Amino acid sequence: MIYAGLTRLAEPLLRLRAGLGGSDALRQRLVMDAHPLAADIWIHGASVGELTSARAIIEDLAQDFELVITTNTETARQMVTDWGFRARLAPMDLPGALRRFLDAVRPRLQITIEGEFWPLRAAELARRKIPQAMIGARISAGSARNWGRFPGLIRPILQNIAALSAQDPASEARLLDLGLPRQALMARVDLKLLGPAQITPPAPEDTRNSHFLAASTHDGEEGAILDAYVAASARHPALRLILAIRHPQRGDEVAALIAERGLPVARRSKGDEDGPVLLVDTLGEMGRWYAAAALCLVGGSLTDRGGHTPWEPAAYRCAILHGPHVSNFAEGYAALDQAEAARYVTPEDLAGTLDDLIGQPELLDRMGMAARHVLDRRAGSAGPLIATLRDLAKRGA
Repeated sequence: MIYAGLTRLAEPLLRLRAGLGGSDALRQRLVMDAHPLAADIWIHGASVGELTSARAIIEDLAQDFELVITTNTETARQMVTDWGFRARLAPMDLPGALRRFLDAVRPRLQITIEGEFWPLRAAELARRKIPQAMIGARISAGSARNWGRFPGLIRPILQNIAALSAQDPASEARLLDLGLPRQALMARVDLKLLGPAQITPPAPEDTRNSHFLAASTHDGEEGAILDAYVAASARHPALRLILAIRHPQRGDEVAALIAERGLPVARRSKGDEDGPVLLVDTLGEMGRWYAAAALCLVGGSLTDRGGHTPWEPAAYRCAILHGPHVSNFAEGYAALDQAEAARYVTPEDLAGTLDDLIGQPELLDRMGMAARHVLDRRAGSAGPLIATLRDLAKRGA
């Protein structure tokens, strides 16, 4: 009651502000602009990351349903527009804005990606008997504790959810404790892994086992990688290094490091791909380099940058190397290490690890297959989830 009362007081003030020179974004969030067109499904994702992770599901649903996609940021709105979908900023959790939005859109189903809990939105959708679903749902221990202090807000939201697919077991357990009906649970799907899991790697070329990729490297990493390559190539003359730097503007700097070691400099940005070391100082081609190399060191992990994703190299069945700094994907790297799909290395032992692995193509193949297996297992199958969403949209008609 307090929350509903506060929103009723706030909305006239916000509408007054929007009418007195407020931004276009505010007017759209108050649904004071041109009203959206009708759609079968309303999909909401907070920002770029959430919507990108669910793109495969969005595109599947769009084959048979009209969609309207909302977000909280103008950057994400533009991204979705560029994908070819109708996008706008989400209505605020205010009674008038929600009524105007839902009166115009008249959705059969509402889908939230990852997790935003809005009391009035949930209540208004329930009042209109519009099914609600949440995919890739995630809630931290801290957020669960905070929501637990307000059971009168969170429990009705969760009890109105018809179907929920959690991202991880811990989130699932927390949401059940907060009031999610157990019958609403679907199989867990990690949305961020669906894209990589859909990649079908090309048939490997004969040279793949002699190619070593250092992917998305940063300042402070290339020197150690080049030194390790020089040492390992003394015993493996066919070994080739593909050095794909994170920031192409550092191309001249890294080219100088290569030249300092007496190696010829071949730069992808200049159209030159011959030679024992290829400097990839371009963007948008990482799939090509993952496919070309059986062994991949993931950058950002030898220096303290948290490490980049291991799932793209795993999708291409690369054996994976990583340094100590993997906090961004700690759980994923731990799973890959345990499955013997990845190995921990330091700058000091990188040369020895290269020497060991390049001489064992069968081991590289086993590691790459294990990495792909870990990816597929953790991603889960989106098929049953999509089927449930389609069924809900049809029933909500």
